[in-house]
Amino acid sequence: MSERGKRKSRIGIVVSDKSDKTRLVSIERTYRHSLYGRVLRSKNKFAVHDEKNESRLGDKVEIMESRPMSKMKRWVLVKVINKVAEI
Repeated sequence: MSERGKRKSRIGIVVSDKSDKTRLVSIERTYRHSLYGRVLRSKNKFAVHDEKNESRLGDKVEIMESRPMSKMKRWVLVKVINKVAEI
C-alpha cells in the first residue's frame, strides 16, 4: 500500500446485500456546526466491491478507496469487523 500512496479507509454498516459482489455500505459521521455549535449527523452510502460475497446485511465492515470498478463502485471491502448473528 505504501508504494501506491495513501488511500482513504472508512468503517460502516452494510445496508444492502442484494447485488452479486456489490454491497451498499452506510457511513455515519458526526460533526459540530461551525456557527451554532450543535452536533450534527450525516450519512453517506457507498457502493462497495465484495469479491467473495462474504459480508451480509447488518455487518460492520472496513472499506478502502480503489480504482473505479463501475459507474458507482469506487470502494473495495477490506475486512468484516463484526458479523451479525445468523438466525
